[in-house]
Amino acid sequence: MPKISAGEKALNELGYKLGQTLGEGSFSKVKAATSTKHKVPLAIKVVDRRQAPPAFVYKFLPRELSILRKIRHPNIVHIFELIEVCDGKLYIVMEAAATDLLQLVQKMGKMPCVPEARDIFAQIVGAVRYLHDRNLVHRDLKCENVLLTADSRRAKLTDFGFSKEVNVYPDLCTTFCGSAAYASPEVLMGIPYDGKKSDMWSLGVMFFVMVTGRMPFNDTHIRSIPQQQKKGVLYPAGTPPLPEHCQALIAQLLNFSAERRPGAGQVAKNCWLKGDI
Repeated sequence: MPKISAGEKALNELGYKLGQTLGEGSFSKVKAATSTKHKVPLAIKVVDRRQAPPAFVYKFLPRELSILRKIRHPNIVHIFELIEVCDGKLYIVMEAAATDLLQLVQKMGKMPCVPEARDIFAQIVGAVRYLHDRNLVHRDLKCENVLLTADSRRAKLTDFGFSKEVNVYPDLCTTFCGSAAYASPEVLMGIPYDGKKSDMWSLGVMFFVMVTGRMPFNDTHIRSIPQQQKKGVLYPAGTPPLPEHCQALIAQLLNFSAERRPGAGQVAKNCWLKGDI
């Protein structure tokens, strides 16, 4: 019989039982879980501080935990509790989801612009607006970090590992993080950047992926991505054109100039996104 760790013993005493591994990061695992206390499907992120580098343990992880304690929104994954144990492990207990946005896009090939993609994207924008209104930036917005309920209608933003509080405007970020394929030109070029405007670019990439089933830029050679970004986005040849308002929104978000990108509040009021057009 496998030896049970001190952390798992502590979890069991609190009524939690770990199940299969759902995903793995560099120094963490996400496992399915059940609980005697919470009667909903759960996922527990297990973070091993001993495996992680100092920058993660002393900078990114405390930031993530501080932000998770502050936020509550219907389109952000709900955290039930944070459990720290003496063996260097941290357990983040959160609501489980049926799938993520990337898996849904891969399954469908691409999402119909209206209503599916528009309705999901409006929820993601709402979550990002909530964060930005509280001077919080996500900095790792991508399809994999949007979880979906079983009916694929409710979106939940997750993974705040690179999130940060930005206080004084312009509080420019100098940590170049996130996924290259979703990163803004300023992040890729190593220029101190406005985290909110960088998040808006990532939203544009995400929406493009949702409605075309492809990445807007080839990320094989990271150094060449900014030149592609400057030329603007090209839609896959031979596919029916997207609705004009849908293309216009993508163009606004994927503006090479950070200053010209709309803020989350502006996008949330977009008439087409709200379904007024």
